[in-house]
Amino acid sequence: RAPCRARAMAGVMMGPNGQPMMMPQIVLLKEGTDSSQGTAQLVSNINAALAIVDIVRTTLGPRGMDKLVVDKNKGQSTISNDGATIMKLLDIVHPAAKTLVDIARSQDSEVGDGTTTVVLLAGEMLREAKQYVEDGVHPQLIMRAFRTAQQLATRRLRELAVSIAGKDEAERRDLLIKCAKTSMNSKLIGGEKDFFGPMVVDAVLTTEKDDLRESLIGIKKVTGGTMRDSFL
Repeated sequence: RAPCRARAMAGVMMGPNGQPMMMPQIVLLKEGTDSSQGTAQLVSNINAALAIVDIVRTTLGPRGMDKLVVDKNKGQSTISNDGATIMKLLDIVHPAAKTLVDIARSQDSEVGDGTTTVVLLAGEMLREAKQYVEDGVHPQLIMRAFRTAQQLATRRLRELAVSIAGKDEAERRDLLIKCAKTSMNSKLIGGEKDFFGPMVVDAVLTTEKDDLRESLIGIKKVTGGTMRDSFL
């Protein structure tokens, strides 16, 4: 665990000749606090983050497994393979590992999908950086390399991107349906993606093109029936 500073104090005292003298800084730490610094602390932070990554790793993909999370205090049990949901339910104390929770929440709020993927990507980046940290490479050099890699990856993605500008309505709708089906592969409704894919696209296309907001589309849940009884 990273050092936890309870209180820091600094004062000024007068010397024999009347000149002010700075008192040394006093740091009070909680009992049992680990005050390690430098490379050892960096490696410890990476190991804590990797422990969280290993928890959600097996939930990724169409063959991902569900996790059973039990809250003994509230007496609640949750079964889910959604990365953001699992990360929210985990009682994470380590400050470095908490950054992975923030990553998952940001991805969930901005995109609404890919929460497990971003956590695993962040974990693999930390795993690769760990060996360089242990070899004595400065963290700033590692960050500079990551920024360069991000620019190269972004450039490559733009080269591979398929633009829908200039396509007719039928081609655009077909491409959007393929995207919707892809995002459903790892969900519980993955087996019915051929049914729900067109429905999702039609729901989006009925909204104003200049004001595409998720809040404009509502879902009403009705008990009974099958998934194919759903309609738009």
